[in-house]
Amino acid sequence: MDFLDVVPISAEKGMNVDTIAKIVRNCLPEAIHHFPEDYITDRSQRFMASEIIREKLMRFLGEELPYSVTVEIEQFVTNDRGGYDIHGLILVEREGQKKMVIGNKGAKIKKIGTEARMDMEDLFENKVHLELWVKVKAGWADDERALRSLGYVDDLK
Repeated sequence: MDFLDVVPISAEKGMNVDTIAKIVRNCLPEAIHHFPEDYITDRSQRFMASEIIREKLMRFLGEELPYSVTVEIEQFVTNDRGGYDIHGLILVEREGQKKMVIGNKGAKIKKIGTEARMDMEDLFENKVHLELWVKVKAGWADDERALRSLGYVDDLK
């Protein structure tokens, strides 16, 4: 294989992250913008809320939590104050995983929820009331109907 550049990086320490970004940018062809500059995604706010919660799960639980975790947004509505009321359901496969997500006296789920809420408020530019629940649903990752209901239908094809 022929390589144009070899750059050791560490995202955790921030080593050479700017360098690799610059190299990638220089390799990309010039092109017109297909979307307005302030357009950040083609996904819904509901989807973005679930991804923010999932990101916080991965960040705060790290390697403790397996990839058999998903987030379902059960409610996403505008409230009387103009903000959003969001209810998120975190699905895990075993009771031990549920305890891990909740943490000692609810400390872990509180931290996940607080951080997720702050990111959602930044993204949606509005106040967010976020409620999270954790539910054990054994075998959800192997159940095609469950995967479809959670929006993973595209991943099955």
